Amino acid sequence: MTDEITALARLLGELALQKRAVIATAESCTAGGIAFAVTDVSGSSAWFDRGFVTYTNESKQEMIDVCETTLRAYGAVSVQTAGEMAEGVMKHSRATHAVAVTGIAGPTGGVPSKPVGTVCFGFATRTDDGIDVQTETMWFDGDRSLVRQSTVAHALRRLCELLAN
Repeated sequence: MTDEITALARLLGELALQKRAVIATAESCTAGGIAFAVTDVSGSSAWFDRGFVTYTNESKQEMIDVCETTLRAYGAVSVQTAGEMAEGVMKHSRATHAVAVTGIAGPTGGVPSKPVGTVCFGFATRTDDGIDVQTETMWFDGDRSLVRQSTVAHALRRLCELLAN
């Protein structure tokens, strides 16, 4: 774990405690890396609920209600899938905020339209009106390890931004 990831996880914990927020994750390409970083912070059980590692399409469907039609139409690495993953986390946890990541860490698996380093993110926030979901796609350079580290850092950074506002 990098110093940046450690610092972001600690900051997320401080913000979550201040805002009385509870965090949950759904991870594919990082295979639990975000949850690992968060739970490396002492006392994180006060603000981290759970993490889902949904590496296969079947696990995305079974554990967090991603629609088979979404996976067929857009693929596992898509903002549509990431959004459904984030929403599914909210439905299957007590979280107030969630992040979902799905991507291609490499070195294989990339295609011209989705090269290695493509990662789709879903961020969900529980509101009085339901669940608000935001999605985005990022492209990270580097080998498998660096793409995964960059994904974890970006997820933590964006969660901190959501809680800070």
